[in-house]
Amino acid sequence: MGREVYLTSEKLEAFKGELEMLKKERRPAVVARIKEARAMGDLSENSEYHSAREEQAHVEGRIEELEYMIKNAKLIKEGKVSSSIGIGSKIICSVEGEKADFAIVGSAEVDIANGKISNESPIGKALMGRKKGDKISVTTPDGVIEYKILEVK
Repeated sequence: MGREVYLTSEKLEAFKGELEMLKKERRPAVVARIKEARAMGDLSENSEYHSAREEQAHVEGRIEELEYMIKNAKLIKEGKVSSSIGIGSKIICSVEGEKADFAIVGSAEVDIANGKISNESPIGKALMGRKKGDKISVTTPDGVIEYKILEVK
């Protein structure tokens, strides 16, 4: 078994749906494009053929990635509230006088724009295991940033 991939049940189902679509729709469509391009003759200067082969590599790579994540998925238990921060926790912090909301998620679900940070990111690592009232310092490319944990949900 590979490295665990932390996922919500919602994200796991989304990955399963994407995998099914890739296998049943995109893969056969790409194979058909390759077959059509081969029928055009000389492959050395056949841009349609090379484009289809590149798309095939992309599709196969994504299928492999999804299969790995599904096989190694560790579900995040939603609704389980703990006083210490872990994967699935929602946190409100004071960051240099401003309030910031974060959710700690596995790396496959990161969405910075919506406050979802990875447990493997510098901030995520620093928050893991901490409790309400704790203060942490995180070194970022922009310098050291101070966080005070106001709430853990």
